[in-house]
Amino acid sequence: MKEFVFPGSFDPFTKGHEDIASRASKLCDKLHVLILNNANKQADFSVENRLDMAQMILNKYPNIEVSYYDGLMVDYLKNNNLNVVVRGLRSESDLRYELQMYATNGLMYDEYETIFIPSRGDYSYTSSSTVKEVALYGGDISSMVPIEIVDIVTKRFEK
Repeated sequence: MKEFVFPGSFDPFTKGHEDIASRASKLCDKLHVLILNNANKQADFSVENRLDMAQMILNKYPNIEVSYYDGLMVDYLKNNNLNVVVRGLRSESDLRYELQMYATNGLMYDEYETIFIPSRGDYSYTSSSTVKEVALYGGDISSMVPIEIVDIVTKRFEK
């Protein structure tokens, strides 16, 4: 069985994340959407909130499983006999960063591979950080996050 992992902090999950997950799920038998903590960022949503939101959005895809791991992604891969990671690319700067991560992870895990999926045009400029900033100032985020979580995200940033 071909299984891939789509990791991220997903703080919050965006339409771009859903697009990458749905497209990646067509390339494998099972896609693990793996929620991780990013040591460089302070999460605005708890792990439980991020798990719940991801599950609300992705439950319509039968071969996608959502889980959380507290540790290095390569350790999750090794512990679960997995080796293929899916990463979405919005821009050239994303590619540069992801190539660095690919090289770093490859040093820790010889079997490690990455599949890059380019973002569709509509989602090229959407990031979780942008969503949070727009929501913080009372802007409409419905074009950036799936309908299932618009109210949750909006309420989180109400002043």
